Amino acid sequence: MLDLNDVALFVQVARQGSFAEAGRRLGLPPNTVSRRVQQLEDALGSRLLQRSTRKLSLTSAGEAFYQRCAAAVDGLLDAGQALASAGGEPSGLIRVAATADFFDFLPMEWVAEFLDAHPRVRIEFALSDARADLIAERIDVAFRGGELADSNYVSRRLPVSGNAGLVASPAYLDRRGAPATLAELATHDCVTGAAPGERVAWKLLAPDGSEQEALVGGRFRGNTAQAQRRAALAGLGIALLPPALARLDLAAGRLLPVLPGHRRPGAGLSVLYPSRKHLPAAVSAFVAMVVEKLEGNAPAS
Repeated sequence: MLDLNDVALFVQVARQGSFAEAGRRLGLPPNTVSRRVQQLEDALGSRLLQRSTRKLSLTSAGEAFYQRCAAAVDGLLDAGQALASAGGEPSGLIRVAATADFFDFLPMEWVAEFLDAHPRVRIEFALSDARADLIAERIDVAFRGGELADSNYVSRRLPVSGNAGLVASPAYLDRRGAPATLAELATHDCVTGAAPGERVAWKLLAPDGSEQEALVGGRFRGNTAQAQRRAALAGLGIALLPPALARLDLAAGRLLPVLPGHRRPGAGLSVLYPSRKHLPAAVSAFVAMVVEKLEGNAPAS
């Protein structure tokens, strides 16, 4: 007689392509997963998986069995998850992909509060400016800025607002003076991102709502907003920073606004999931926390 738990475990192994990964998601040691799949094969009298030192692959019998039982297993898991989420506590590991400077915008204190509220949850962040492959890298949720090019993931726009503004340190402005017009930026040292050529085009909205462009350059470039912020604090030039990154420095007077009527519209932030199916309660709770915090802390445009 077949053990339905072993069937559900086999479906997870087939999807993850790994005893170890299936075990991680189910909270079981890899050797236990392997043994129970072997039990299922013995009960069926057929080999379902080809095993090698590097990978697992489905046999033709395994592929046929997976196609027949996966939908049924999904239905059982959906029913069980619905019951569990009614009174269950979020638990397990959440793998989060985000940009390298993600914690410049999401304070670590928010993460600490979330973990305090959910003691059975663990979070692992994969921070990189490269776009993660959510499936291949086993990412549960990803945060991305700007326009989304992917169509294979489930996405949701997050409530972040605010436009990037021009700032500089008091020391720089004392030494060089403040530009009175956008055109005068061309005569100043500006802190920019890495780009080809000696000059970078900053497209900004003027006070009347029209778009204007300034070609700027300087002696320092950095490929993250945090590097540009620190360069501005060090007096290396005028920087164009997101409000969340410059807010505390502006409040403390470490940075001062430059041409405050000119702004660059924010790129926005989206959250992505590999699939809506079987979204763990821990992932849902984490995203809900991020949305709540951003709604309560979003700066005015």
